[in-house]
Amino acid sequence: MSLSAIEVNELKKAPAVEGVLPIFHHRWSSRFFADREVTPQTLAKLFEAARWAASSNNEQPWRFIVGLRGSETHAKLAESLAGFNQVWAPRAPVLILGAALDHFTQAARPNRFALYDLGAATSYLTLQAADLGLTTHQMGGFDQDKARAAFNIPADYHLGTLIALGYQGDPSGTPEDELVKRELAHRTRKPLSEFVFESWNQPAKLG
Repeated sequence: MSLSAIEVNELKKAPAVEGVLPIFHHRWSSRFFADREVTPQTLAKLFEAARWAASSNNEQPWRFIVGLRGSETHAKLAESLAGFNQVWAPRAPVLILGAALDHFTQAARPNRFALYDLGAATSYLTLQAADLGLTTHQMGGFDQDKARAAFNIPADYHLGTLIALGYQGDPSGTPEDELVKRELAHRTRKPLSEFVFESWNQPAKLG
């Protein structure tokens, strides 16, 4: 039995929690993309959301390289993918590489929060994408040296994740296919008691 993109999306939604914005439970990482392009105007909205993420000393250390399907940038990003990501991610209409400057520009000292801040901006981007009906999938599985060389990224920029972005597509293949199995797998998260503490390894009393 095959499921449509709409059915899979419903399957993947996390249970609602009263008072928590639904977008946090609706965002998930698909590996199937519809044959539909993402307009530059839509992309601008995603990066506008990322632009307003908080950052240490308001440094805003993030930089993003964006490749639309058919472009040289998209091809270079796809070529840097590794392992299982090579199977599905090149089909995404947009590939995005995040980077973060490793020092403060107003003072000659390292910025040890740069990757943290890039993560915050990326999180804003993914939530805005979900709100606009898009899906994103962040990947650590790519060759950083190859990506750095392809775009002449300076050594003082840390690389973050490579993001596949587009509109969710119908799973294609049989339920036994590894790609389909991952798409249909139920999402899980640790309970709050495992990571919210009042003392180390002592769960905080919430609710």
